[in-house]
Amino acid sequence: MSDFGFYFSLGWEHIINWNALDHQLFILSLAAIYLLKDWRQVLVLVTAFTIGHSLTLALTVFNLIRFPSNWVEFLIPCTIVITAISNLFQKTFSPKAIRINYFLALFFGLIHGMGFANKLRYILAEDQSVGWSLFGFNVGIEAGQIAVVMIILIISFLFVQLLKVDRVKWVIFTSAAAFSVATQMAVQRWP
Repeated sequence: MSDFGFYFSLGWEHIINWNALDHQLFILSLAAIYLLKDWRQVLVLVTAFTIGHSLTLALTVFNLIRFPSNWVEFLIPCTIVITAISNLFQKTFSPKAIRINYFLALFFGLIHGMGFANKLRYILAEDQSVGWSLFGFNVGIEAGQIAVVMIILIISFLFVQLLKVDRVKWVIFTSAAAFSVATQMAVQRWP
């Protein structure tokens, strides 16, 4: 059980840490089009990301797939840029219109999952249960993402519902912020 706790903390830190800006920006890009009342949809969205992330993380840790880390580090901010741009085409925010985000979360989770795999492979001790450790790590990631999402949804509630900022303008503002930082990251990480 101590392995689970260690890897849960590692997963949590992977999302909550100040150095996890790329993950936080991706979550911001995904959640920017939702309001607090949509929290259930956002939880499904975050879980879709975790599933994609978990799949490639496991495949990479078990050496079943390999992808050059410099390209992965470049592609991660690209996923943020694409998601932020996708948000700009949302006008109605109906469940059908924003269904694309579920695909983006799952697909781009596959890319993000490869980003931490090499470091995790070195951390795993030979006598540890890799499956249990990966499970703890992924539960920590999920918990961290839920915390970030709740903060984003509460901030959007304050601006959109209480301060009456137009929802489209809010989405443009948050998406543009994520887009600009992620574009800068992508340029810096160009392989």
